[in-house]
Amino acid sequence: MIRVAAVGDIHLGPDSQGLLRPAFETLPHHADLLLLAGDLTRHGTAAEARVVAAEVAELPVPVVAVLGNHDYQSDEQDTVTRVLVEAGVSVLEGEGVVLDLDGVKVGVAGTKGFCGGFAGRSGSEFGEPEMKSFIGYTRRCAQGLFRALREVTDAGCGVRIALTHFSPVADTLAGEPLEIYPFLGSYLLAEAMDEAGADLAVHGHAHRGTEHGLTAGGVRVRNVAMPVIDRAFAVYHLG
Repeated sequence: MIRVAAVGDIHLGPDSQGLLRPAFETLPHHADLLLLAGDLTRHGTAAEARVVAAEVAELPVPVVAVLGNHDYQSDEQDTVTRVLVEAGVSVLEGEGVVLDLDGVKVGVAGTKGFCGGFAGRSGSEFGEPEMKSFIGYTRRCAQGLFRALREVTDAGCGVRIALTHFSPVADTLAGEPLEIYPFLGSYLLAEAMDEAGADLAVHGHAHRGTEHGLTAGGVRVRNVAMPVIDRAFAVYHLG
């Protein structure tokens, strides 16, 4: 049994130093790895990234992350990524990482993802170049996730996890205003998960959403935004 701890939307800043560290230090008692589902900072600055890095540095479990929209705000996402990587975090964007956890190969495939909406009520790559670019970016994120999931499957991983910031399904958005659903995720992410195969999908972003959801293909989806789970991390068990 693999125990997966996950949280997103922690939005740490300079005044957050040490806020989550005590809880994270208990992780070996509860989980085999920690997933961070984006929006780790408030404004995506290097200074905020260093606060996040200090919270997770040298933890006794692997830490895997994707960035969120807040982490892009200051156009320092490359620096944010570098600071986290230097602290030992695997930061994914269209990539996968294979972990050996007590003899079980666990693959985590990640992308930030993006907007677009859900089946029957979504944007399309049609019309103005701005709209084509908007949905095209979402599609590229989903394609990167698909490739990463296939890679971890080909690597022989018995457990495969899809980690995103934006939501792959509308289920976990219940509680958010309907008008903003298209800005909270895209069905293209769910299609990638269903086509490539995954055992669990974890995302954040939807602060007023719902924890539990399901893709059309039966992949369990969990919204781990901190305002939703209301604790330092949630734990999920995978056989």
